[in-house]
Amino acid sequence: MLRNYLKMALKVLARRKFFTFISLFGISITLLVLLVATAMLDQIFAPQAPETRGNRTLGIYQVTLRGKDTTFNGFAGYGLLDRIARGLPEELPAVEKISFFTAPATAVSYVGGQKIESSLKRTDGAYWQILDFSFVEGGPFSKEDEANARFVAVINESTRGRFFGNAPAVGRTLEADGQRFRVVGVVRDVPVLRVVAYSEIWVPNSTAKSRTYRKDYLGNFMAVFLARSRADFPQIKAAVDRRFDLAEEHIPDRKTFQTVDGGADTLFEAASRVIFEGGRESRPELLWALFIGLAVLFMILPSVNLVNINLSRILDRASEIGVRKAFGASSRTLVGQFVVENVVLTLLGGAIGLVLAAAVLAGLNASGLIPYADLRLNFRVFFEGLALALFFGLFSGVYPAWKMSRLHPVQALRGRTV
Repeated sequence: MLRNYLKMALKVLARRKFFTFISLFGISITLLVLLVATAMLDQIFAPQAPETRGNRTLGIYQVTLRGKDTTFNGFAGYGLLDRIARGLPEELPAVEKISFFTAPATAVSYVGGQKIESSLKRTDGAYWQILDFSFVEGGPFSKEDEANARFVAVINESTRGRFFGNAPAVGRTLEADGQRFRVVGVVRDVPVLRVVAYSEIWVPNSTAKSRTYRKDYLGNFMAVFLARSRADFPQIKAAVDRRFDLAEEHIPDRKTFQTVDGGADTLFEAASRVIFEGGRESRPELLWALFIGLAVLFMILPSVNLVNINLSRILDRASEIGVRKAFGASSRTLVGQFVVENVVLTLLGGAIGLVLAAAVLAGLNASGLIPYADLRLNFRVFFEGLALALFFGLFSGVYPAWKMSRLHPVQALRGRTV
């Protein structure tokens, strides 16, 4: 029976090419966009190398300083982070490690008369213990290197190619931003969307051209805290909040700024703090609601279209239903046929959407539009999206098919639906 249903479904879909094309287009494009958007979000927020310990990591990614006439939203200065984090592991054993690092900045180099621009990030020794980089040569610089302001660097594979033509790089030197560093390690390329890990050149904080950064409340620094377990997050957040309160008393420029807000967040919480200008409070629930709302709205539009197409397709086949009922087809048989047709149509659209998404993600990875992108399919989202499309397809097809299957054959042959 099922085999006959499948054969008939394929013949019907091939016969009504317009309805089939519109339905397949709606399903496949919906899943394509959903999968590509999810791959981008996964690249930013999901635990992926080298941020494999994301489930144990909190960070201070941005701060807000407010005054009577001025508000600053952005990265913190080293001095502010140092005041907040200083001695925290001793006070709170739940904090295993703390690292300070800068946002990537453009560093200019010249090799053989050719200008090379690279992203340069300054970090400390703990950074390499919190993150899980994959080294292809050498290793990271240490706390001692940072403490002694040694001009050493870790670079990624692409930077090795630009400076040394993929020859071994460890032990050789490169010039970046007017400073010369000795390469101690080479790591695999990190996608630009990985906020904490991304750079092309990593050097010690202490090699900065000026030492004044150590007192600044405003700057381009972030901090990450590695907790012993996720269960420790609430007490770490509370401790950091208390230290932010104390930091207000030491704002260098009291005439410009009177308050400082921030907190220890996951990356997702930090994004919500930035988007909704939460100040002291992050609002992840609002960001989840925003993402879910956008996804639902995006899915509803093609689903409504699919409902209308299925209704039109079934009403258009009223005479066919009448003939089949006249020859003894039961309501159960007719409804089963329409169910199979909708399942086949949705699965075909899902397969096309999956292939298209894989092709688009591969193209984005190879295009260089997103430096070092490693976008991957999220099969959980694919199956959830496919299930939703299947639900709407069945919902839109089963009821009108069941209703028409209960008509008298003469009424159905006349094209009547009531």
